[in-house]
Amino acid sequence: MYLTVLKAKLHRARVTHAEREYEGSCAIDGRLLEAAGIREYEQIQIYNLANGERFTTYAIRAEAGSRVVSVNGAAAHKAEPGDRVIICSYAGVCKEELAGFAPTLVYLDENNRITRVGHTIPVQAA
Repeated sequence: MYLTVLKAKLHRARVTHAEREYEGSCAIDGRLLEAAGIREYEQIQIYNLANGERFTTYAIRAEAGSRVVSVNGAAAHKAEPGDRVIICSYAGVCKEELAGFAPTLVYLDENNRITRVGHTIPVQAA
């Protein structure tokens, strides 16, 4: 049995561009992709913290160090520059691999700079 699990997350990325007249996808700073282990053309889910929109697209590599997060094509109707988003990728993992599996979690500041990288989500007390 394969289970779909969180593979990687860019947490609270700030959208820098929304390009409607573009073929599609989400351009992401190459350093951020590398830090998270997200490959170019890999399917990603984007969750917009500003408006609750959730949508699927694929990642393309923007210039390394540019801090770009550009939502393109039809997806540009779901996010605007300045919106904070969570970008996730998922993987199919067989049950036997789960014990040693941990996602890569990349936390960003308001300027899309990495503040920390981890492998567990901190649990906050209620």
